Amino acid sequence: MKKNMGALDRTIRLILAVAGGVMILTQMVAGTLAVIIGVFAVIFVITAGIGFCPLYVPLKISTLRKSPAK
Repeated sequence: MKKNMGALDRTIRLILAVAGGVMILTQMVAGTLAVIIGVFAVIFVITAGIGFCPLYVPLKISTLRKSPAK
């Protein structure tokens, strides 16, 4: 598993996960929507933590900065 997420991408995912968690804990959302937001929040935390997004592979996306060639 090669990392394919840059720092900004990872930070945005963590912010969205925290925002989703806050929305669920303060009961701004409930029911099915809360479950969906919760699942996405968990996925965002995991992918941000490991720096790899499986969805980026088939789409050939990488937000990781390339190191300068030597």
